Amino acid sequence: MSAAVLSPGMAALVLFGGFFLLLALRVPVAFALGLASLPVLVIEPRLSPMVLFNEMFKSYNSFILLAVPFFLLTANLMNVGGITQRLMNLSRTMVGHFPGGLAQVNVLLSVFFAGISGSSTADAASQGKLFINAQVKEGYDLSFSIAITAVSAVLAVIIPPSVLMIVWGGVISTSIGAMYLAGVIPGLLIGLAQMATVHAYAKRRGYPVYPRSNLREFFNAALLSIPALITPVIIVGGILLGWFTATESAAIAVLYAACVSIFYYREIGVKQLYHAIVDTGRLASVALFCIGTASVFGWLLAYFQIPKVLLAGVTSWDLGPVGVGFLIAASFLVVGCFLDAIPAIIIVGTVLQPIAQAVGLHPVSFAIIGIVSLAFGLVTPPYGLCLLISCAVAKVPLKFALKDTMIMLVPMLLVLCAIIIWPEIPLLLPRWLTPELLK
Repeated sequence: MSAAVLSPGMAALVLFGGFFLLLALRVPVAFALGLASLPVLVIEPRLSPMVLFNEMFKSYNSFILLAVPFFLLTANLMNVGGITQRLMNLSRTMVGHFPGGLAQVNVLLSVFFAGISGSSTADAASQGKLFINAQVKEGYDLSFSIAITAVSAVLAVIIPPSVLMIVWGGVISTSIGAMYLAGVIPGLLIGLAQMATVHAYAKRRGYPVYPRSNLREFFNAALLSIPALITPVIIVGGILLGWFTATESAAIAVLYAACVSIFYYREIGVKQLYHAIVDTGRLASVALFCIGTASVFGWLLAYFQIPKVLLAGVTSWDLGPVGVGFLIAASFLVVGCFLDAIPAIIIVGTVLQPIAQAVGLHPVSFAIIGIVSLAFGLVTPPYGLCLLISCAVAKVPLKFALKDTMIMLVPMLLVLCAIIIWPEIPLLLPRWLTPELLK
């Protein structure tokens, strides 16, 4: 066997240097990851370009990842099938009388939608069309309307079911059921922080409110929304009770959403079904291609033991669980600005896992800190996919809503700091309901 040509340092320089150069040249992230891996595969005599195809195929040959297109299809079916509208009406009866009524509805609908779709991009796209123009017509500033729509959409990756939790569980071998439960409290805390932010904006700028709904209106809206609200109960409850796996729960969610939309609400026809399937295929292909090329990149990092070299000095810092928690958050916050969350989990998550393990940080706490941190990347440039989608819906450049977006991230950052300082916060529900999943 021939000797290695590249040292870990040289391999890291080629991989990361090539990747960031391609990003600077505006090459899409998924292609940049694959193209940055090719020079190493060509230069190193013990490897070959065929590794690129082999590792991509291995990453796609995953039962867990089947959940990604299923959850995306669930979200699309709910959008075209009238479920989103029912949840919006329920949200209005609950919080429409709060200061900034329509923006409060925007946030609460994101909470409900997060419990169904698992996809922040699907949430940003659907709610952008629903809320941005409607809020502007009622007197809200356009930048505020864009910002709150984008920022509230990130709840979909924190509140279960979450596509990122499924990917994390598949890559880092963490209990998906435990992560689902662990994401509930942080997600609700972030939702409350966003509603408090809307309250402060509304009081300062005099945004309108709706008349308070009476109990009859609330119960009528709740009754119509029950079929939609049962969806997260079926998904999460079925996993926790051992009735089906995360992937099977996603398939069941698709069947349930289709049945509710077609037979109960009766608002979906052949044309709408076709568009939902096509949109799902487009979004899923982008996400899964990104997973494939990121897996090759991550495989090369492991092959050259680059994480071990990078972390050799960090382990001697004696940071402790809290210090490591902030290190994890900082790493994901920075990486999330440039990289999609899925490849970030595959590349950065696997690098940081040994450090978290060394200081005794629970794998589920590690996962929640990482996922909440990555959620910020969905609204922070230059990546900021949810913010990009919301700005595209409003037909304005990204920088137009940047100031309000950054202001709204401050309360979210305080919640992230809280779950780092008190890592038991995300573990409360799993310890209470399913302690066996934490072992």
